[in-house]
Amino acid sequence: MAGELQEPLSWIGQVDSLHSGSISLGRFESEDLSWERRSSFSQNSDRIQETLIDPCIKGTQNVLNSCLKASSVKRVVFTSSSSTVRYRDDSPQIFSLNESHWSDIEYCKRHNLWYAYAKTVAEKEAWRISKENGIDLVSFIPSFVVGPLLAPEPSSTLLLIQSIVKGSRGEYPNTAVGFTHVDDVVAGNILAMENSKATGRLVCSGPVAHWSQIIKMLRAKYPSYPYENKCSSQEGDSIPHSMDTTKIARLGLPPFKTLEQMFDDCIRSLQEKGFL
Repeated sequence: MAGELQEPLSWIGQVDSLHSGSISLGRFESEDLSWERRSSFSQNSDRIQETLIDPCIKGTQNVLNSCLKASSVKRVVFTSSSSTVRYRDDSPQIFSLNESHWSDIEYCKRHNLWYAYAKTVAEKEAWRISKENGIDLVSFIPSFVVGPLLAPEPSSTLLLIQSIVKGSRGEYPNTAVGFTHVDDVVAGNILAMENSKATGRLVCSGPVAHWSQIIKMLRAKYPSYPYENKCSSQEGDSIPHSMDTTKIARLGLPPFKTLEQMFDDCIRSLQEKGFL
């Protein structure tokens, strides 16, 4: 493969005790690459600092500091989020958001967008540590991940889709966001890890849509479900925008799967596993 770091490559798919500061270095010593996993999408509004912000930031610090002690780690792939890019007052005026754009921390605070706040602060901290210590860091930036169920239980993102389809949530999010098939996310992660030309931040996002559009699409194809009809009154999360994925496409990522493909795979998987 052109631009390949090394073959074969060893992966770290999960790091235990992210928040304790006592990560076992034995997990790293024989590895060429490390990837720092994504934080949970869900959040407890009553304990936001304790349950979301601190774990996200401290977990990032602990993983990178452990990588510093493991001399064999050649690259760290940090799984970030499009939430670190799209929350800006000027997003509607920007033709297409790319790797150079960052979410505005004050905007996130103003609209109580604490997941975006935590992810943005954590990624900036990752870049600070990597630049100060010469770590080869690649930040992988997916949007809302959709696709078939890969674990025994639905993830927080699939639980959100399930609750919207079943009409059990009370309302659907007033959110416009990019959606990306899990297959595209996996392929993008592999490029970020294996391709030596992968540098900096890599946006990996399929089509952008509002949840009202998603519900309309699903209702037409799967009409037997009740679906949510009421839109949330949350402000600040429905900014019209688009995501520029030119950089990751140039590394060799194939065209993104469509909204129809990713949600078909998701709904059928939830049906087959008895969750719908």
